[in-house]
Amino acid sequence: MATTTEKIFSEFKEHSVAEFFKKNQQMLGFSGKTRSLTTIVHEYVTNSLDACEEAGILPEVTVKIEEIDKDAGKYRVISEDNGPGIPEKHLGKALGQMLAGTKFHRYCQQRGQQGIGASGCTMYAQITTGKPVKVVSRYDSKRISCEISIDLKTNSPSISNLVKEDGSFGSGVRIEAEIADVKYDKSSFGVYEYVRRTALANPHLQITLLAPDGEKAVFPRSSDKIPEKPMIVQPHPLGISTNDLIDFAHRERECIRVSSFLQERFARFSAAKVDELRQMIPDVDFNKKPSELQWHEAEKLIKAIQNPNVKWIAPSTDSVKPIGKDQIEKSLANILAPQFVVVTERSPKIFKGGIPFMVEAAIAYGGGAGRKAADTASSEVIRYANRAPLLFDNSGCAISEAVKEIDWKHYKLKNFEEEPISIFVNISSVYVPYTSAGKQAISNEDEITQEIKNAIMEAARDLQRYLSGINREKERGERKKAILRYVTQLSKDLPELAGKGKPTELEKKLVHLIETKYSSQIENGEDDDEGENGNGNSKKNGKIEEDEDINE
Repeated sequence: MATTTEKIFSEFKEHSVAEFFKKNQQMLGFSGKTRSLTTIVHEYVTNSLDACEEAGILPEVTVKIEEIDKDAGKYRVISEDNGPGIPEKHLGKALGQMLAGTKFHRYCQQRGQQGIGASGCTMYAQITTGKPVKVVSRYDSKRISCEISIDLKTNSPSISNLVKEDGSFGSGVRIEAEIADVKYDKSSFGVYEYVRRTALANPHLQITLLAPDGEKAVFPRSSDKIPEKPMIVQPHPLGISTNDLIDFAHRERECIRVSSFLQERFARFSAAKVDELRQMIPDVDFNKKPSELQWHEAEKLIKAIQNPNVKWIAPSTDSVKPIGKDQIEKSLANILAPQFVVVTERSPKIFKGGIPFMVEAAIAYGGGAGRKAADTASSEVIRYANRAPLLFDNSGCAISEAVKEIDWKHYKLKNFEEEPISIFVNISSVYVPYTSAGKQAISNEDEITQEIKNAIMEAARDLQRYLSGINREKERGERKKAILRYVTQLSKDLPELAGKGKPTELEKKLVHLIETKYSSQIENGEDDDEGENGNGNSKKNGKIEEDEDINE
C-alpha cells in the first residue's frame, strides 16, 4: 500500500498562476480568433483609460492592427496612449506578472480589477508566436524601451533589450504585441465594434483605430470633462466574512486594539457601534491586539454584525462614479444620431450586504440606433461595466437577462428584435461580480438584475410616450388624407344640391377647416378621439357645428 501511495504522489507538483492561465487561457477571454484579438485590444485600452483618468489627463488612444500572415492568423497589435507612463521599476510586473498591479487590493471603482489583463496579453503573444511584447514608457522626462516576456513557471517578468533615455518625450505607453491564431473582422464582436462602444461610454476619450486594410476610424471626444476620481473607501462590515475579518486583523500593524482596528479599517464602524457589539458578545476581548484575534471570536463578531437588530448606516456612495446623464446623451447623439434618446440615472443601491453599485440606462431609437444590415434594422443591447464594453458571453449576463424579462409590447414595441433601437446599460461599482476572469458578463445577482430592469423600464416609459405620439400623428395624417379625398367632390355636390354657393370657394373653406382641425390637435397634443367628456361633447363636435355653418 505504501509503495502505491508513493507512486500516486510522485507526480505531485506545484504550478504558478501563469501556468494555470496558460492551460486555461479561455478564462481570460482567449477563445475564438475574433474574440482573442478583441480581448487584447480591450485589456490595453482599459488600462490606458484607467491610467489617464487617475492622472487627470484627457485620454487619447490609438490602436493599430497590422496583418502579418492572414492564413496563419498572425497580426501585430500596437496600442499607444498619452497617459502618465509606467515607471521602470514597475514596468515588468505591470506587463509580465499575473496578479500584480495597482487595482486588486484597492476598494475603488476601476475598469480593471484583478491585475491579470495586460500580463495575460503578454502570455498570449508568447505562447502563439514565441515573441515578447515591445514596450515604450515615457514619464518624468524619461523614455524606457524594452521587451517583456513571462517566466511561466515562476510567474515572474523577464526584461530584455532595455534602453534608457533622458529628454522631453511627453508621457504615455506604447505596447506592440505580435500574436497568432486571431482574426480581424468588422462583426459585432470585432475590434471596431469594441472601439465604437468604448467611445460611446467614454465621451471624454478620443480614440483612433487603424485597421489592417488601411481604413482609419476616428471617434473624437464629445466632452472635455474628465470624470471625477472615485474615492477609495473602506469595506463595509456587512460585506465581510469571518475569513476576511481574520485576514484583515492578522495583517494589521498600526492599530493596537481590536476596537480601534474595527473603527479604522471598516466603513460606518463608530465607537458607539463597538460598544453595542461589546455588550452583545462580552466574551470577546475588544482590547486585545488584532493579530491575536481567534477564529471563534471572529465568528462571533460577524454573527453580531449581521444580527438584524444591529442597524448599520449604508455604505458611502462616493466610491461610485457614473458616466452621467448629460455625457451619455452627448455621446449617443454624437455617434448614433438617433431620432429619440432618453437616459435614466438611478440612485446608488447595495448588493451582497455591503457593496454599492449604480445603474445608468439609455434608450436610443431610430436614426443610427440598432444594428443595420442592408435595408433592415434590429435591436441591440450595449452592455458596460465601469464604462468598459462587454461584447461577449451575452446570454449569461445580468443585463441581457433583464432586457429579456421586460414585456416590450407594453411600451409600444410589437417586435423588439426587429426595432431600430439600442439599449445602453452601464453598471458602476467598486466590485463588479463578473462571471469569469475574462470580465465579459455580470453575474445574475438578484439585486443587480432587478435594478437594471427598473432603470430600463423607467426609460422605456418615455419611449412609449414618444411612440404613442408618432402613432397618433400617423393616424391623424391618414384620416386627414382620407377626408381630403372627398373635398373636391363634396364642394361640387353641395352647391348643386343647395342651389347656391361656389364650388371653388367652398373647397377652399373645407380644406382650411380640415387643416386647422388637425394642426390644432397636434399643437394641443390631442388625438381625434380624445377630449370627450361624460356627455359626449368634444372639440370634434364643435367642428361639426362649423361645418353646418358653412353649408348654410
